[in-house]
Amino acid sequence: MTSSAGSGCPSAPRQKQRRSGRRSGHTSGREPQAQSALGDFQTLPLEIFQMVLNYLSVKDISMLSMVSKTISGLLINYISTSSGSRRLLLQDFHRPQLPGSRGGASILEHYKALGLLLKRCTLLLPTRDRLKYVHKVLSGVSCFKLNGCASPLHCLGFQCYGVFLQILTAGWDELECHRVFNFLWELGNLAQKVQTVVSSKPGSSRRLELRIRLFCREVLLSPGSRRSDSAFWLTRILKPWPMVNQARLLYIIFGPVSPRDGHVVWQKMIEGPTDETSLKGLADAVKLLYGTEAREWTADDVISLVDELSVIPQEWLMENNARLLLLSGNSICFTFLASKAVNGRAVELARLMVFMALVCEKDLYCMDWAVKMMQKVCKVFSTAWEKNNFLQCLEDTFAHMLMDMLQAVLAGERDEEDSSFLNLFHLVNAQANFHKEILYMAMGSSSSSSSA
Repeated sequence: MTSSAGSGCPSAPRQKQRRSGRRSGHTSGREPQAQSALGDFQTLPLEIFQMVLNYLSVKDISMLSMVSKTISGLLINYISTSSGSRRLLLQDFHRPQLPGSRGGASILEHYKALGLLLKRCTLLLPTRDRLKYVHKVLSGVSCFKLNGCASPLHCLGFQCYGVFLQILTAGWDELECHRVFNFLWELGNLAQKVQTVVSSKPGSSRRLELRIRLFCREVLLSPGSRRSDSAFWLTRILKPWPMVNQARLLYIIFGPVSPRDGHVVWQKMIEGPTDETSLKGLADAVKLLYGTEAREWTADDVISLVDELSVIPQEWLMENNARLLLLSGNSICFTFLASKAVNGRAVELARLMVFMALVCEKDLYCMDWAVKMMQKVCKVFSTAWEKNNFLQCLEDTFAHMLMDMLQAVLAGERDEEDSSFLNLFHLVNAQANFHKEILYMAMGSSSSSSSA
């Protein structure tokens, strides 16, 4: 080595020295450092390295990205190439699925794995740069955009985007998730689009209502998310708006839709009694906001929201109000009823209580639940006169409703389902069972439902 260094041609010996150093495993200089980071892949040209990646599953590539920062950088470059995009960004979202096939599940699993890959590759980047890179990668997928798909009801695009986002942001703190929400909201100009649907006549922008509903439900509120995550995203969606607009937006996202075209059915709660299926989404959303996971909502906030919801787009039938409260759970139901008792709205409270008994009868709930709820509400009244006034209103409501329904039957007001007579039948049974449970309670006997 010394004699070589003193020769008249210094370049050749130095080249020879580098070669011998590689053979002996010396790690001085930038090239050996890159070699140690790339391992055996150092010997492969970049084109061959990317060809090897085509034979690996997305999960395997994801594991490979954790080997070193150098390999992670190569993978980031690979994902951005045309061949990498074709390989990783599957877009067969509209392929018809045969009964029992796993096509839909397969592409969802693929985007879960892709979310984890990009999460790992961008681990060392600031949140804003991570989001910009992810957007650059996904920007070519039209079905991930609010107006990008011509047939969103029959497309798995939003669902795939949702599971991708869910995996990508798992474990991020609230500040980072705030940035994610703001980034997505600005990217799709969603603030202006939501403003359009909450301020215009219900149903006048049906296509936009549908797309906002699907984007919120399948991307931000991806099915399978933890309750705390769902509460966070739903809060971000609703909180920027006044209460009346919150209620309108809640109905757009979770209200009943037409099975034919998926559009929101605005008249459902006004035209007649509805079923549990039509109200379950709204009830689940109310429970989520009332729960401990939604820290930014008070009980008064949720009660006000339910009050506003019950007049969207016009005042609901009282039976539908009662059914929503039953589905929302004991806590919110009692809080809602107690607020009316405290505010002296005895007549309205009595009507709601009667309709709760009617819903219990129709939907086969235990009637002793309604009686116990009434008993609990009675303890809210501060004076005996207020409690007795409420009980009198309750009995008057039963009597007036029975007379109105009987009059409708005697007047021959019947439709194909003979609903007038059926309503009278249910109300008579509801009143009988309601008072039977009160008698059991008064006589110290066990209720029929408990003994059953």
